[in-house]
Amino acid sequence: MARWLLPDVLKIAGGLACVVFMEQAGAGVGTSTLTAQTSVNANCTISTVGVVFGNYNPIGTNLTNDLNASGSITIACVKDTAPSIALGLGNNASGTTRRMFDASAADYLVYELYQPPNNASGTACTYPGSTVWRTSGANLFTATSAPTKSARTYNICGTVPKAQNPSIGSSYADTVVATVNF
Repeated sequence: MARWLLPDVLKIAGGLACVVFMEQAGAGVGTSTLTAQTSVNANCTISTVGVVFGNYNPIGTNLTNDLNASGSITIACVKDTAPSIALGLGNNASGTTRRMFDASAADYLVYELYQPPNNASGTACTYPGSTVWRTSGANLFTATSAPTKSARTYNICGTVPKAQNPSIGSSYADTVVATVNF
């Protein structure tokens, strides 16, 4: 802001008053720059919908036909994240064989979880499944790179093989851990 200074020096010369004024105070401008900075790291969230097979009839339909059902995994990732999704063997596995357990029957029912036929979000299951869904190698599901942060859903294709010999039980179940790696 410019300002004028009051007379700095008052001099009297030969009876005449002479007023000397100083120059206008400088109206300079100073500048500086600042930066705004952050980072965006790869990140994903995961949620699941279980595979509910319904009734298994070992002396009827499932004597000669597998029982199929699907569930799903939904992931939301930061744009350009390239995730993979692993499914554990479950709580009742015998070696690499997944099994559901019914405590009241004290018996097991073998089942398997398969990857959808391709890695495009929303791809429907085909039966019989071809690639077992596990935690490593070719059995690890590799999703496409995230085009946006929007959620994407992938089907889990489940099969209870035909011709098993389970005991009567109303709560055959297993718990499988789904993990998204990014």
